[in-house]
Amino acid sequence: MRIIPQSEVERLLPVGACVPVMREAMIATSRGDVSLPIRQFMPVPGAAGKMAIMPGSLGTAGESEDASFGIKLVCKYERPHGDPLGTHVGMVMLFDSAKGIPLAMIEGSSLTSIRTSAASALATDLLARPDATRLALIGNGEQAMRHIKAMQAVRAIEHVTVWGRDAERAQAFAADASDQCNVEVVTSATPAEAVANADIICTTTSAKEPVLMGADLKPGQHINLVGSAIPTTSEVDHEAVRRSRFYVDYRPAAMAAAGELLKAIEAGVITEDHIVAEIGEVAAGDAPALGSSEEITCYKSLGVAAQDLAAGYAVYLAAEAENTGTVVDLLA
Repeated sequence: MRIIPQSEVERLLPVGACVPVMREAMIATSRGDVSLPIRQFMPVPGAAGKMAIMPGSLGTAGESEDASFGIKLVCKYERPHGDPLGTHVGMVMLFDSAKGIPLAMIEGSSLTSIRTSAASALATDLLARPDATRLALIGNGEQAMRHIKAMQAVRAIEHVTVWGRDAERAQAFAADASDQCNVEVVTSATPAEAVANADIICTTTSAKEPVLMGADLKPGQHINLVGSAIPTTSEVDHEAVRRSRFYVDYRPAAMAAAGELLKAIEAGVITEDHIVAEIGEVAAGDAPALGSSEEITCYKSLGVAAQDLAAGYAVYLAAEAENTGTVVDLLA
C-alpha cells in the first residue's frame, strides 16, 4: 500500500489536471456506475468535532481496469483562522475492486480541496457564459483561493472581487491572491457590491444563514454554491434558488443535504422538479446546459465519494509512475 502525503497530492494533481478527472467521475455518477451511500456524521464525545464517513465505489470489477472502492474519513474541528491543521483533517483509503486489496492511503484535506474546486470548474465550464471574465468570491478562506485558480483553468479571469465578514482579513486575502494568481483582486464592503458586475460567483463560506440574496443577482451570472453541506445551513436565500437554473452533483445527496434547495422546497417556493439536472448529465450531453445568455445558472456542490475516489486514483497512478510516497507491506 502506498502512503501519499499532502505535499505529493498537491504536486501530482494540480486543479487544471483534476477538471477532466471530475468530468469522468460525474458522468459515471449520473450513469449509475458508482455506489454512493449518503455520507454519515459521527459526533466526537467530549469534543467540538465530528467525523464524516464517505464510502463509495467507482466502476465495476471485471469491466473496468481502474474499478476501485474506498472510504474518505474526515475529522471536522473548528479551529482558529490560520491554524495549520485547517478545519478538515483526514484521509482517503483506496482499494482495488478486482482483488479487494488496499492500494493507497492518501492525505484527504488537500485531495478534497482540489477535487471540490475542480468540480466547480467543471460546472463553470459547462454552465457559465464562454466570455465570462469577472469573478466574485463570497468568503476568503482556503477554498476561495483555490476557486480563483480553478476558475482560471476554464475561463480567462481578468478581475476578482472578494467579500468577507472580516474586512481586514479580506484585504490580506486580496493581496495574497493577487500575488499567487496573477490577477487583480479587490475587496467589497457587501456581498451585493461584490457580485454586482460579476460573471461568475463562488460562495465558499461557513455561513449558517444566507449571505447572498437573489435580488442582488443579475441575468447571465453563474453561481457555484460550495460552502454549505448540511440541510440546516444556506449561503443564498430562496429567491436566488428560484431565479436560477439549478444543477446538483448527485440528486439523492442534494435531497438529503442541500440546505438552500431543501429550505426553498419547504417554504413552497419551488419543488424538487426545480433541479434541472445532475452536472454529470450535462457533461455527458444527456441534459441541457445554458439555455440563453440571460439565464442565471447555479451549481450546488456537496461533494460525493466518487470524486474522492477518482481524484485519489489519479494521484495513485501518478505516484506509481514516479515511485513516490511511501510503500508499506501490511503483511510484513
